[in-house]
Amino acid sequence: MSAEKTDAPGAVIVISSHVARGSVGNRAAVFALETLGFPVWAVPTVILPWHPGHSRATRIVPPLDQFKALMADLERAPWLGEVRAVLSGYLGEAGQAEAVASLVAAVKEKTPNALYICDPVMGDSGGLYVPESTAVAMRDKLMPIADIATPNRYELEWMAGAPLPDIKAVTAAALHAGPSTMLVTSAPAMMTGGTGNFLLDGSHALLAEHRLIEKPPNGLGDLTAAVYLARVLSGQPAIKALQSTTAAVYEILARTAKRGGDELQLETDAQSLSHPMAMVQLRHLLHPGRDKRA
Repeated sequence: MSAEKTDAPGAVIVISSHVARGSVGNRAAVFALETLGFPVWAVPTVILPWHPGHSRATRIVPPLDQFKALMADLERAPWLGEVRAVLSGYLGEAGQAEAVASLVAAVKEKTPNALYICDPVMGDSGGLYVPESTAVAMRDKLMPIADIATPNRYELEWMAGAPLPDIKAVTAAALHAGPSTMLVTSAPAMMTGGTGNFLLDGSHALLAEHRLIEKPPNGLGDLTAAVYLARVLSGQPAIKALQSTTAAVYEILARTAKRGGDELQLETDAQSLSHPMAMVQLRHLLHPGRDKRA
């Protein structure tokens, strides 16, 4: 337990991209965590007018020396004991990974049971959309120190160096990825016309499935990582955390799609974060056993 005793919820440091318009990166994660009652220290790794998938977007990446200096300030902050978790997502360049790892170490030195969740935002079905050096930095510097990682299936494929066509292959790759808890989004579903979130930890192999919505807005991975972290910090067991996270994100996605939105409409559907009504199919899969290495 933390040495500090307070009734206030612990803070979360969120390190990811910032867009002026839209609900991706920090815009999604910070909104979700604050809506669910967690104070957030938000650190932008890059600033953009909108997600570059919409149209040409100017990138402002902080100079690496300044980024590292800011992160070092956070390490020395007199309020560091408030922090219960660090969530990292999209990086503006490879060198930022070292500063993230250093901050995680400082937080854990202050509060040993603090969590680090790594969302290795690097690509999708179209391949990598960050430079390979940035993907390598996330894989080699951040994934090994994470308590929880939330890659999508395509990011896990890249890190594993092999295609993952079915849930058996995803399970094997997740087992060897490093973090003790792996939440893989865009996982192969067993239901026809579906997609899923696959959770593997020391005790559970769980698949939460829902109907696939074609051409979804960006930000689903950012939102999933933040909501799952909030559930864990609130003390929810793995089964409930996965089910309620999947239901919340799917409900917001479905409502946004019904309205024809090109960005997740988090502010409109904020109640879905706390009290989702969407039904998801939860499957208990055979756990591979962490002492069985292929």
